[in-house]
Amino acid sequence: ALHEGHIVSTQELTKLLHPGFTQNSRNLILFLQDTLSIDDFTYLSESYDTKNPFQNIQEILQSSPSSLLLPAVDCKATRYLLSFLQESGNWKLTNITTLDVSQLQVNTSKPNLLLVQLQPPVSGLSEISALEAIAENDKVIGRLTTDLQEKGINFSVIYTAVRPSRISRRTDVVWESRRQLMATEEEDSSSYPPLDVTTGNATCILFYARNFSFIANSSVLIDLTNATFVTKNVVISSSECSDTNTTLSLKYTKPVNGISSLEIRFLMTNKFYGGSARNWSTIDSIEIVQDEEKFAKFNVSVISAPAEYSFHCQLVGTSNLYPARLIPSNNEAKNWQVFISGLQIQGFNIENNQFSYASDCTGFFTPGIWMGLVTSILLLWILTYGIHMIMQLTTNNRFDDPKGPALSVPQTE
Repeated sequence: ALHEGHIVSTQELTKLLHPGFTQNSRNLILFLQDTLSIDDFTYLSESYDTKNPFQNIQEILQSSPSSLLLPAVDCKATRYLLSFLQESGNWKLTNITTLDVSQLQVNTSKPNLLLVQLQPPVSGLSEISALEAIAENDKVIGRLTTDLQEKGINFSVIYTAVRPSRISRRTDVVWESRRQLMATEEEDSSSYPPLDVTTGNATCILFYARNFSFIANSSVLIDLTNATFVTKNVVISSSECSDTNTTLSLKYTKPVNGISSLEIRFLMTNKFYGGSARNWSTIDSIEIVQDEEKFAKFNVSVISAPAEYSFHCQLVGTSNLYPARLIPSNNEAKNWQVFISGLQIQGFNIENNQFSYASDCTGFFTPGIWMGLVTSILLLWILTYGIHMIMQLTTNNRFDDPKGPALSVPQTE
């Protein structure tokens, strides 16, 4: 029994899941989604009467001999869930990233842990797009579970997400406290360690992004966030490090259905610039290699920082509205769209395996600052002009004497 507002911690989740591993059924399926909250089940189902995006999940809960629903689980608990599952038994881990589960073969002679990475709900678009993504994930869950049931394989299912899609806000606190609470929740909900590339015992590249996604041919969404930072299903052995040139190479195998291999390269240089009399680290280009045949190259603008610093930018991609924009350099690059949020990268002078001070892509003079400066200058000019006009006023140097004759002022005066 869980009371309202209770968040299941890592220790509590371990105790709740442990009895399931002592049963005869040792086949476990972990459906991992990018974002999900308990409110999504009611909100999306009630908002659209013609579609039930959780139809298969509801049928599984109703037909299963036992089920457990946890309304709120700590983000840290779900983040380390895969590591806990691997340590709890001698599992044979199978990653399913293509979402094509019809040809899956399960060897029941040993315990199996199937990790199915579901496509994330498309953020920033309409709720209908999120509904369609959730419904497609529900179909994947239904296809896989039905196939295993037809084969007579006993299994357990865990459906969860890396972080919540909806965060409740307290309204009974003052504004200052609320700002701090929001900042803490946002940091905790998306905090995972950065990707590091080491040479020997030293780290030469650090890379982090809150969202690392691509769209191929304007239709295929490729979200590499979990594969890069959470499950680490990425090969970085081709990365190169030196004092002047660094290349971060990220290789993925079958990231989505239809793409067998994908490689993302970040080409960085460290040069001395006489104008500033110091070394600067810059990302010269970003390259995408699909299936070892299709090569797309992007030129980069405004991604530079002092060589001793790391670079941070809130939005990096092909959109014209992003502060740091990727410009297609060849025809193949025009078929790709890049979306990177919360980017932080450093390829030189890394100390203590941590990011150095971050140089942000946002300039010191933002549009709001410019508007304030222009308005202040305009008001200051009006004030100066008014004071100048007042100082030009003069008083009369002659006055009428009521007891004497009237004062006569000639027209020439």
